[in-house]
Amino acid sequence: MREVISLHVGQAGVQIGNACWELYTLEHGISPDGRLVNPVPDSDPSPFFSETGSGKYVPRSLYIDLEPGAVDEVKSGPYRSLFHPETMITGKEDAASNYARGHYTIGKEIIDSVMDKIRRLTDNCNGLQGFFVFHSFGGGTGSGFGALLLERLSADYGRKSKLEFCVYPAPQLSSSIVEPYNAVLTTHATLEYSDCSFMVDNEAIYEICKNKLGVARPSFPNLNRVIAQTVSSITVSLRFGGSLNVDLNEFQTNLVPFPRIHFPVTTYAPLISADKATHEANSVAEMTVSCFETGNQLVKCDPKDGKYMACALLYRGDVVPKAAQAAIGNIKTKKTIQFVDWCKTGFKLGICSEPAAYVPGGDMARSTRSLCMLSNTTAIASAWARLDHKFDLLYSKRAFVHWYVGEGMEEGEFSEAREDLAALEKDYEEVGADTPDDDGGVEY
Repeated sequence: MREVISLHVGQAGVQIGNACWELYTLEHGISPDGRLVNPVPDSDPSPFFSETGSGKYVPRSLYIDLEPGAVDEVKSGPYRSLFHPETMITGKEDAASNYARGHYTIGKEIIDSVMDKIRRLTDNCNGLQGFFVFHSFGGGTGSGFGALLLERLSADYGRKSKLEFCVYPAPQLSSSIVEPYNAVLTTHATLEYSDCSFMVDNEAIYEICKNKLGVARPSFPNLNRVIAQTVSSITVSLRFGGSLNVDLNEFQTNLVPFPRIHFPVTTYAPLISADKATHEANSVAEMTVSCFETGNQLVKCDPKDGKYMACALLYRGDVVPKAAQAAIGNIKTKKTIQFVDWCKTGFKLGICSEPAAYVPGGDMARSTRSLCMLSNTTAIASAWARLDHKFDLLYSKRAFVHWYVGEGMEEGEFSEAREDLAALEKDYEEVGADTPDDDGGVEY
């Protein structure tokens, strides 16, 4: 028994949550009202679902939003009878895309009731592995309340894994003008509380939907289904058997070389639409190579600009270890894929025999095998640099700062957060730098 509790914060978190739970129910053969209709052999839904006395499966999740809109849609949607009504927590007014409202004023009012609900969920677990926190960096609830929640989780459950799935501000698209402020503040606030953060950005996924999946006008449900497949791949080894299973704690051990450098880039393959699927061989070698291409990444950065520190390759479906090893051997021969000189062979392998579930009406083709790659690369520093530049442009004019100060935040926090991120950029630079050759008188 290795349970995971999912916490969906803010509109982005709730909507990604909808796609994830839709996928989990399909993977385990659970109907939208929580009944086990067609059990999947060798599957164990208990990490994500708790079973009630009447044989109903209830998600181990919490939906939290400061305004009721997104959660009300779930309450009236097809999965309304799946969730426990008490695990849907909403406030009266939203955070208005303001980190300070989500963190200090409005968020403070509901954090205690949220922590009580989390305590109830944890008491229900036999061997809690950790928490998944889904939130966006740009919004008010996602950034402000998300940071507050991680802070409290760290105080109450310090030893448990805390993995974030965060929607990162895209380079060109933006849903709010103050995104750079919210993102820098929440990164600064959560840097030491989160163990591993998987970043996705809307623009990268829009391009995947348009170019790879042939969706002419992608909407959020299209984007969220792509994210849900990667989230499912990360946890599939807890729920299904396989020849090489990966534990949640193993991700951190293998992907996070230094505590602050915990932002792996997520990549997924195969990303093909149903009408193209018949023309693709989809071999293990093909999938592995396509995972090192920029077009399959869920966040915009160019891996050629940096070096890899570690890669976790999570295969699912009919993949044998020998084929995976051969594919990795092929990757190592490529000059374009560079590893840092202090970690030449940074590959972690996971193989699970259960193929990815097909979502009826979804954009992705049904496939017998798939691969989700989590790679910690110094190229992500360019995404931070981009964000910091936008922050500087706004902050040099002190634009919009009064809205944050008016909610009880001190102006000093802005410069403190910005310095922290400058240090993060520097950390990435140092990690990617070559080690000097001289031993410096080291004795072996």
